Amino acid sequence: MDLIHYMVCPACGSDELKPVLNAVDYTVSHEQFAIWQCQRCSLRFTQDVPNAGAIGPYYHSEDYISHSNTTKGLVNRLYHLVRRQTLSDKRRLIQSTTRRKQGKLLDIGAGTGAFAGYMQQRGWEVTGLEPEAAAREVALADHGVRLLGMDQLDVLPGESYDAITLWHVLEHVHELHPCLDRLRALVSKGGRIFIAVPNYTSYDAEVYGGAWAAYDVPRHLYHFSPDAMEQLLIRHGLQLHYSQPMWYDSFYISMMSEKYRNGKSNMPAAMFRGMVSNLKAFVDKSKCSSLIYVAGK
Repeated sequence: MDLIHYMVCPACGSDELKPVLNAVDYTVSHEQFAIWQCQRCSLRFTQDVPNAGAIGPYYHSEDYISHSNTTKGLVNRLYHLVRRQTLSDKRRLIQSTTRRKQGKLLDIGAGTGAFAGYMQQRGWEVTGLEPEAAAREVALADHGVRLLGMDQLDVLPGESYDAITLWHVLEHVHELHPCLDRLRALVSKGGRIFIAVPNYTSYDAEVYGGAWAAYDVPRHLYHFSPDAMEQLLIRHGLQLHYSQPMWYDSFYISMMSEKYRNGKSNMPAAMFRGMVSNLKAFVDKSKCSSLIYVAGK
């Protein structure tokens, strides 16, 4: 298999790197991967990760909800129960930040099309991109959304989108720097880019360590801290306006992490860990389990 071994940080280029922990791919292969950290910008990344041409099989599981829309298992059923609320929250965030009730939206890594379809039904002109053909088929069947392949990213018109969204997507992108350059080129003047990623500085990440579900190796290539994200955005000529907590993620991630760590679900323990994580993030939002970073030119 073709693996990527980083000699320098994939975000800032520093050679000040060190291994920090190991994590297991609990979803597909059950292989173990090392996670390293950059001492300069604080980015963590999965070391010896499959390259873009080899990573495809690690996404092929009916349990991988972003591609299958599965309701199998308690955690995934709960995910679907709260999804309507999270879709509404995202819409309100976009509308308040862009000061537009409707506009042009680019959703990158659209998965099975739930968000793209939701925004399209509410009058937004939506372009959705998704690399997995199977997920695009589900999007069309379930939400009536015709998603495009990721190869279309390079041919979209520049400065055309009032909002560009990447909901838990950037951590999957092999071509990190070209992607961010392209986002800057595509967002309109006054438009905003919304990037949601897990936060390894959160309380739940500290508690679960290598069993923290949001490490999701090897599919998650990078593991961001707030400092690492801000430095990365600045590097690409983007200004971070603010970050927004994703309160439900601490519970969802804790439920999966409990199962990974103990081999079985433990709902009370997961709810307790998620609640404590959110209480700590209420005092300091930079400690939330996942954050939405809102950026612009």
